[in-house]
Amino acid sequence: MKKLELFQTSSLYKAFIHSDDVPPEVTGISCLKGEEVSYQIVYRTCYQPKYEDEIRFDAKIIVESELKDIITVRKVGNVPVELAAYDRRPLGIDENYLSTAPGLYPDPLYEFEEDVLEIIPSYTNTCALWISVKTTEDTPSGSYPISIRIHSEQEAVDEQVVMNLEVINAVLPKQETVVTQWFHTDCLMSYYGMEVFSQRYWNIVEEFIKTAADNGLNMILTPIVTPPLDTEVGRERPTVQLVDISCKDEIYSFGFDKLDRWVDICNRNGIQYLEMAHLFSQWGAKFTPKVVVYENGEYIKKFGWHTQATSEGYVRFLNQFLPALTGHLKEIGVADRTFFHVSDEPHAPDRESYSAARAIVAPLLKDFPIIDAFSDIMLYKEGLVDKPIVGMYKIDNFLENNVSDLWIYYCCSHTVDVSNRLMAMPSSRNRVIGYQMYKFGIAGFLQWGYNFYFSQFSRCPINPFVTTDARGAFPAGDAFSVYPGADKAIESLRLKVFKEALQDIRAMKLLEQYMSKEEIVAIIEEEAGMAIDFRKYPRGDAFVLNTRERINRLIQEKVNA
Repeated sequence: MKKLELFQTSSLYKAFIHSDDVPPEVTGISCLKGEEVSYQIVYRTCYQPKYEDEIRFDAKIIVESELKDIITVRKVGNVPVELAAYDRRPLGIDENYLSTAPGLYPDPLYEFEEDVLEIIPSYTNTCALWISVKTTEDTPSGSYPISIRIHSEQEAVDEQVVMNLEVINAVLPKQETVVTQWFHTDCLMSYYGMEVFSQRYWNIVEEFIKTAADNGLNMILTPIVTPPLDTEVGRERPTVQLVDISCKDEIYSFGFDKLDRWVDICNRNGIQYLEMAHLFSQWGAKFTPKVVVYENGEYIKKFGWHTQATSEGYVRFLNQFLPALTGHLKEIGVADRTFFHVSDEPHAPDRESYSAARAIVAPLLKDFPIIDAFSDIMLYKEGLVDKPIVGMYKIDNFLENNVSDLWIYYCCSHTVDVSNRLMAMPSSRNRVIGYQMYKFGIAGFLQWGYNFYFSQFSRCPINPFVTTDARGAFPAGDAFSVYPGADKAIESLRLKVFKEALQDIRAMKLLEQYMSKEEIVAIIEEEAGMAIDFRKYPRGDAFVLNTRERINRLIQEKVNA
């Protein structure tokens, strides 16, 4: 009797540990040169061990392929989810979830030690391997069989599956879309128990930035001051301020050595853009961020919740700080790729306070774009922000007004119809955003939680392997897309699938060398069977996968013509 079943399937399938579903079979995939392509092998034991038998056995993972050196195999781990989804009834009915119940959900991608897989015999234990092939521009085109064997002499197990990867003779172009997920270095400090700006701090920061860049995040939130994000009024987050600030008789001086080190890390890891931390408090710009200053022989919290945004002292500070900062950014050659924020998510009632805050800094930042996440079209029409970053649930207002250079974002409140990457959602709902962003010419994307390992309002640290919902505040998957490993980031399957969406956009950009964007959109919507927008698109994996395969075939035809 066969003891182990293997099923090859796409990267979009989520293998729940207690599921007995047979995943859709995939035996062939294609990619462009320079693209990372992933698929999964779902495995399930076919017998229940006797009481006296071993409750687990070790198996060897054997990879055989010409591309072996660029293939990685990881195990899809499971994490506990208490809040899978909000009660969506007041918002509308959305059935496009895999589950809304608490339980174990597949997400982190764990590396193996010596390619040894531990298998627990059980009729109810379904697991998955994540296979990634990271091609380069120099990978020869052609067809490559990839054989994965799981072998155990101990249990007389020897099962094999073969995937055929076709590498198309065309190079994936450089990413044009600006993408940021907010990087919270204070969360790393708290989790790893390290001092800010220690050598270990810098090493771990670089590892997390490298992982971000490897997955298409090309902009990094830069803590020139401690970012005033998701912080309860009156509380504060650990200080991670990069700029050293001294004050004597209300005259400020600034040291940029730490900022320069940060920029060097970003440069050598492929980060293209820097976004400076917000200069005013979240949700209305009514207060200042925490700013630590060396004054009268000691470090003090000069500004913070105790300081009104438009106070004379803070205005005096900004009038010295921003010219010094922007001058230094120009001096080190990064000014042309730097963005600034005023305040996150102002709403209509915040018009007056946001406007007052912007009026303070706009003359000092006239050579730099100011970007902020907000969804009130009137704030844009009033000229309060240069580049709007619009919540997907309100984007129709901006599209109807033909707003150019549009950015979008989603967060925990975007849970009905629109794309998102929550753990309870199917991966196709994560990846479909690539086709949507391409059709509507979206210039940038923001998501607030690359590694937010605090509870809501930053009241206390959490362990992301145990608490995935910021202590019941946000549906699991909203607050982070990487996990803290042994001094480096552990990727999630959600992060990898979003990277695939970004690669889809790049592939369609390449196809524009041979046909018009209008023709490409027509192909997308022919596959969809409808005119897609940010709420209306086919559910399920077939549309996402088939459309990309058709894009690849068209590129192949054009290149070979």
